[in-house]
Amino acid sequence: MNKERKVEGIYIRVSTEDQAREGFSLGEQKEKLIQLCKFKEYEVFKVYEDAGISAKDMEHRPAFKEMLADMKEGKIDYIVAYKLDRVTTRSIRDLEELISQLEQYNTYLVCDRDDVNTSTANGRFFVRMLTVLSQLEIEIVSERTKFGLNGAIKSGHLPGTIPLGYKKRW
Repeated sequence: MNKERKVEGIYIRVSTEDQAREGFSLGEQKEKLIQLCKFKEYEVFKVYEDAGISAKDMEHRPAFKEMLADMKEGKIDYIVAYKLDRVTTRSIRDLEELISQLEQYNTYLVCDRDDVNTSTANGRFFVRMLTVLSQLEIEIVSERTKFGLNGAIKSGHLPGTIPLGYKKRW
């Protein structure tokens, strides 16, 4: 592969929850990343778009899978995304698999908002640290949620809807 070449695929993704919570749309991500590519003098091969899809895993994102296939065929040298969490899951295992594939196919990941660039050792280290922190955050939220639900149940407040044919006694 010619290292002077800078052909990239833009990856944009938003779940319904992300858009409601953080307010950045696919259009905003696309516009921002196209501007970034022009600035860095990257040639945009394609914009890969997964709309309304969670980052729970990498298997159920069709545009993401298509982008990885294009990477393996040597069509792109860079994957450019708005934020790291647009590309990866919060699983360290998934991230390591992605980084391994990127290295195998001489492809780099650039994330605008997180200042990520895996073309350097520091960049790869930074990506791994961000993912570890992200996984920690999701585990802490899970623990807090379980603790809160247990407290609610103990005080007589059952979460969710009551099954048909049953009544609350309080």
